[in-house]
Amino acid sequence: MRIMIALLSGALFGAGLAISGMADPMRVRAFLDLFGAWDPTLAFVMGGAIVPMALAWMVHKRIERPFADKAFALPETRAIDGKLALGAILFGVGWGIGGLCPGPAIASLALAPGAVAPFVLAMLGGIAIHRFTTQ
Repeated sequence: MRIMIALLSGALFGAGLAISGMADPMRVRAFLDLFGAWDPTLAFVMGGAIVPMALAWMVHKRIERPFADKAFALPETRAIDGKLALGAILFGVGWGIGGLCPGPAIASLALAPGAVAPFVLAMLGGIAIHRFTTQ
């Protein structure tokens, strides 16, 4: 059951990324080009995500546990430290250079695998390096 929920959730998320244009690196770069040919479309996509997320937090407060798990998986800390700041900087630089972040990159494998594969391989390499150096 959990695998089916995860598959359905991932497919819905990927479809949303593709439909909204978040999986299009050129649209992302145009969104980040504040002093050039700025495209505000993704601001509306991100703003539109606020409503369902607010509803999700309201539901979360009212239920004891999620439907398909024993407990909610929430961050254990809210501290902003050097590791978090460095990760955010690396994420932003990668997003700006590649025009993709992890979710849209995986979704883009279905749309343009040849163009996105180097980004996904580099992303997986970075994940592996992090796993092996922080244990």
